[in-house]
Amino acid sequence: MTYDLAIGDRSYSSWSLRGWLFFEKFGIPVKVHTGILYSDDLQRLLSRFAPARQVPAIRTPAGEVIGESIAIAETLAERYPDAGLWPADPSARSMARYMVAEMHAGFRDLRGDCPMNLLKSYQDSKPRPEVLADLARLEVIWSQARDRFGAEGPWLFGRYSAADAFFAPVAMRIAAYNLPVSQKAQDYVEAHLADPALRRWRAMGKAENLEQPSYRMPYVERPWPGPSPMVAIVADGPSINQACPYSGDPVTDFLRLNGKVWGFCNPFCRDKTLHDPEVWTKFMAMING
Repeated sequence: MTYDLAIGDRSYSSWSLRGWLFFEKFGIPVKVHTGILYSDDLQRLLSRFAPARQVPAIRTPAGEVIGESIAIAETLAERYPDAGLWPADPSARSMARYMVAEMHAGFRDLRGDCPMNLLKSYQDSKPRPEVLADLARLEVIWSQARDRFGAEGPWLFGRYSAADAFFAPVAMRIAAYNLPVSQKAQDYVEAHLADPALRRWRAMGKAENLEQPSYRMPYVERPWPGPSPMVAIVADGPSINQACPYSGDPVTDFLRLNGKVWGFCNPFCRDKTLHDPEVWTKFMAMING
């Protein structure tokens, strides 16, 4: 029962990130198909997911195509009621759905002025008053959810839910553009920055090594504010292992970590690991085994 998921560039496509998190965070099997934003490559991808016109889009095991993030989340919640996409408490669930709907339709100034870019972070992005107003609204709804339902964990409703997946790209905008928020909101942003799933997504985006020039901003850059990854470098073989930790295929590409060389079946497997080794469970199990 594997789904197919169409996404765009991992470093830039905020809606794709949401769609992927629905599967990654809730353990639903999926095969990911990528296309480069603003190119014929994306249109070729979407032609296989008609009638969807944008990413993310999914195809169910039965062949049904579903577009739009809210529709995808609701479909998966209906099909996997025990996965926990929505909070179990009815009041929390109602609030989560309301917040997701507002996110889906609103915060246009924040989204427009600060497009998601997981490759850059800036010292001062000089947010306009309209962006500050969007941030103030986020403070209100985030605080309301956390105060009422967030006692059991760092997420909006305690345990991770679809609402957190919807707000993950917003948290990344706050982090990347160094936007002014309260400490309470910053704590929530830092929970996303430390989330292994989001760190895997960002590492894959760095491995893709795609740059969209329209996302460049004229601000002074600073280091990415998330946790510092373990330091690995590209290396020559041979490696300790003969099979890729992800596919089991013979190794062809190599990295060095802590003085030892490890192999992978292709450059992407190597590079996604290179950029944040400790968040890849199969790789860490191999090197610690």
